[in-house]
Amino acid sequence: MTSSTRTAPTATTMIPSGSRRKGAKHASTTGIKPPVWFLAPAVLLYLAIVLIPNGQGLFFSFTDWDGLGSTWAPVGIDNYRTVLSDPNSLQAILNTFVLTLVVTIGQNLIGLLLALGVNSRVKSRYLLRLVFFLPVVLTPIVAGYLWKYLLTPNGTLNGFLESIGLSAWRQNWLGDPEIVLYSICAAIIWQGAGYSMVIYLAGLQAVPAEALEAAAIDGAGAARRTWSITLPLINGAIVVNLLLCVIGNLKQFDTVFSMSEGGPSGASETMATVVYKTAFTYLEYPDALAQGAILTLLVGVIGFVQFRLTQRKALA
Repeated sequence: MTSSTRTAPTATTMIPSGSRRKGAKHASTTGIKPPVWFLAPAVLLYLAIVLIPNGQGLFFSFTDWDGLGSTWAPVGIDNYRTVLSDPNSLQAILNTFVLTLVVTIGQNLIGLLLALGVNSRVKSRYLLRLVFFLPVVLTPIVAGYLWKYLLTPNGTLNGFLESIGLSAWRQNWLGDPEIVLYSICAAIIWQGAGYSMVIYLAGLQAVPAEALEAAAIDGAGAARRTWSITLPLINGAIVVNLLLCVIGNLKQFDTVFSMSEGGPSGASETMATVVYKTAFTYLEYPDALAQGAILTLLVGVIGFVQFRLTQRKALA
């Protein structure tokens, strides 16, 4: 008596080779082409709204176009020479760098401290998160006018200082060229600290509790645990916050314009306010386009360098 074993046909042997080729072709088609086509509307919209207008602005920055007519003549880099030799533009560039530096340091430091506080087991931590985040909901224009009211010579802040016996500390917060820029920085930090707090809080909640507990058992205090364990583990959140702060404040316009309009005597002018005034107040469109191109270049270069440096640190 003989027995024979039969093997069940595999899925490969049951499917004809032609069908396999068609299936592979169909899979590759559905796996590659739809995402590319799905990007087309967004790319076209970005092209029409951002790239083409910016390209036109860059082109006209090398001309004497009056901003209204269709006639123009090339002038080379004369507009850029005018901008870079203008004391007001140079002061605005300096003010922009000072504002960016002060706000970036202050907003990230306060945001980190708030995140560390509301990440603890305090019973009211959820309410505190809401309270600290509320300023972010306001538009910069509204926040700017709110702070302008608080900082007027007869405003809330000076009234409070006088009521507690600190009349000597009363200041013309928005009228003194020496302190106006820092008063605006305080308003921007107040509004943005909650946003940075949320990003840091997301990073803190991903820190393993076991690592902190092990460090505590080894005798590390709270400050040591924060410096040696927590901060290295939330490096990604730090990179994101720094990048957003630097890029956002290099383009700062709303809060500055609503609080001081760049005054007094240009003490709080930023590159964005200078571009606005040059174009819509003085109607010098070629110079405004040159200023805008310089601002775009500064934002792009500084943002790229910062991203590369922080990325390299994160990978180290």
